Amino acid sequence: MSGVDYLADSKIATAAFLALSLEKPLLLEGDAGVGKTELALALSRLFGSDLIRLQCYEGIDATQAVYDWDYAKQLLHLRATEAVGVQADRTSLEAELYEDRYLIERPLLRSLGYTDPARPPILLIDELDRADDEFEAFLLELLSTFEITIPELGTRRALVKPVVILTSNRTRDLHDALKRRCLYLWVDHPSFEREVDIIRLRVPEASVTLSAQIGAIVQEFRQQGLVKPPGIAEAIDWASALTLLMAVEVTPQWLEMTLGTVIKYREDEQRIDALGLGTLIERAFSRLGE
Repeated sequence: MSGVDYLADSKIATAAFLALSLEKPLLLEGDAGVGKTELALALSRLFGSDLIRLQCYEGIDATQAVYDWDYAKQLLHLRATEAVGVQADRTSLEAELYEDRYLIERPLLRSLGYTDPARPPILLIDELDRADDEFEAFLLELLSTFEITIPELGTRRALVKPVVILTSNRTRDLHDALKRRCLYLWVDHPSFEREVDIIRLRVPEASVTLSAQIGAIVQEFRQQGLVKPPGIAEAIDWASALTLLMAVEVTPQWLEMTLGTVIKYREDEQRIDALGLGTLIERAFSRLGE
């Protein structure tokens, strides 16, 4: 997977392999920014498959996730039928309104329509913990049988099962019924060595020294009990910013000017300032000599 710019440790690689081989959904939990979503993107690049992403949010329902009807086209069809004076009984006219040509496929339904087993679609159900319990329960049919029932058209079944990746930042606990249908993996922040390797892979313009310093400081930030500890995504953004500014090393001045790329809450900025930028950098750089 390093060939598609994703450095997977042995646990992530094994979980992905088992999910693919057993054709089971893979549920990834962990803090925001640790690379859960990126795994689905990497699998899409690896297989040359379509990535179908369903971004969950509070209040999401079937019309946003599964399917909907194109009401404007249906109304136009009715008016066109009236305009040309076509005589049709009510039952047949209603049946015409619920044909495939008026069906709007949302991500879940679209993921069932692929036929090439060599290129299964990657279905990413992102941040499921943001959705409510009712939507989570609705997913059980899809994750169990990979089929969706449309009352007007019948049941649609997957000819090729999609590779399903679910992510959760654990703002709430997901139900056991859903977890039983999935393989599970807690994704933690990477080790210092792996984080530096990821920074070097994603920001090749950054020098070895600068990448190591950024990795060490980000690791130090995570030890400070911040509201939102920086993830690998923030570390990559920070490396890109410092490289763009042609910084050769991290100094208190550079850290102060670019802190917004890695720290996202005012309370965390205040805590970092109270600890002292110079002190934090010294602590972080002491890791480099270990």
